[in-house]
Amino acid sequence: MEPCELTAVEARRLIGTKKLSSSELLASCIDRIEAVDHAVNAMVARDFDRARVAAKAADAAVVRGDRLPALHGLPIGIKDLEPTAGLRTTFGSPLFRDNVPAKDARLVSAIRAAGAIVVGKTNTPEFGAGANTRNAVYGATGNPFDPEKSCAGSSGGSAVALATGMVPICQGSDTGGSLRNPASFCGIVGFRPTPGLVPTERRPHGWSGLPVVGPMGRTVADTALLLSGMIGNDAGDPLATTIHGKTVRKAKDFYPLAPIDLGGLRVALTPDFGFAPTEQHIASVFGEKTGLFRHVFARADDATPDCAGTDEAFEVLRALTFLAAHLDKVRNTPDRVGPNVRANVEEGLRYNAEDISRAFAIQTALYHRWQSFFGQYDVILTPSITISPRSWRELYPAEIDGKRTRTYFHWLAMAYAVTVVGHPAVSLPVGVDRNGMPFGLQIVGPRGGDALVLRVAAELEALLAGDPRTARPVPDVAALKVAPPISGVEGFLGFD
Repeated sequence: MEPCELTAVEARRLIGTKKLSSSELLASCIDRIEAVDHAVNAMVARDFDRARVAAKAADAAVVRGDRLPALHGLPIGIKDLEPTAGLRTTFGSPLFRDNVPAKDARLVSAIRAAGAIVVGKTNTPEFGAGANTRNAVYGATGNPFDPEKSCAGSSGGSAVALATGMVPICQGSDTGGSLRNPASFCGIVGFRPTPGLVPTERRPHGWSGLPVVGPMGRTVADTALLLSGMIGNDAGDPLATTIHGKTVRKAKDFYPLAPIDLGGLRVALTPDFGFAPTEQHIASVFGEKTGLFRHVFARADDATPDCAGTDEAFEVLRALTFLAAHLDKVRNTPDRVGPNVRANVEEGLRYNAEDISRAFAIQTALYHRWQSFFGQYDVILTPSITISPRSWRELYPAEIDGKRTRTYFHWLAMAYAVTVVGHPAVSLPVGVDRNGMPFGLQIVGPRGGDALVLRVAAELEALLAGDPRTARPVPDVAALKVAPPISGVEGFLGFD
């Protein structure tokens, strides 16, 4: 096994015990990036020289016997939506093609302070709009199991970098499932935390819980380790959980994860939340996968919370966020803004105060119905995403099983059902579907149940790892090394 293929937890242990240097780990990661990224286009801006300097400093700290932070010496990929000092940050937009920020975003600063070493930026659709990772700056990112297919998004570059061993941990963000969707398509773990658990100053509507930032890893423990270095209380985020003068949530709450007895859990299983446009193939695979292990729970019922109105609420509230962030761009430089961003802004301009008030009222009613549901169940299990990966040339699925989708993001309904009510959720890789592509299981927890979700995911991961039908799938790195460059494929560069 090459160092870049180690879990983050094991790599960090070896660094701390002087059995692996950060420089050795970084060199292995850089070798892997240079060997396979031509096939998938995940690590789009690279910071190798500064990373090497940081790795040497990390090694010196180990030699001195310094107290080492949680992520000490671990290479990380940062999604190209987070500003990084001295490293190009484009947001996937031609408007920011040459943008080099002078300072890090709060999240990046926290990650560096926790000891991680930024290797580069991972690809994303323009401003994170949509779940097909392609843009007019860097082009498309291919799925590591089939570069002709989509890796989903918007944290697609991060998911692909993890799956292919480019780095042991990655950061991402999530509004309509952007941490969970690519995790599902690429066979890795993506966790959407409760809004405010990982502070961010970058939401255009500071009190909106729809957008969050969060961790991704190849295992649940790796994801929890990264989360422990991201959480905090920051006045820049009005949703950051706080009591004046006290630290409410601590890193030790999330890493290491305390064991949990699956046999004591009440679990609800649903293939579609009663409304998501789920491909019959995916619904069937979900039934087959969960049929292998649902007996381990104290109670496992086919049940769903009442999600009526979720589409309407999410569509309106999402459009408001896009209006706040991108209205000026669409008005002033429409030719340099892609179709997904334009569609959301134009939609937002059609809504009036009554529409917005109704959306907030629906969201509140949904939240209350979910709280009643969680009075009966501890977690909900669903597929992470509604379809099996398709070609990345398809901007978004316009139909599923012959039925038209409502919007370019309607196919993400399995994920945004959770977003609307603000609950934590994780996508756990559980084998492959009938097309041989990774299948993700979404585990949804109760209000504030971030640690519970990760503990359940870790126990399931351990339970399922020994069965090839449910173990985490691994892409064929050797095949990617000799694959043709994705940049040569027609349609590679552009919005649509």
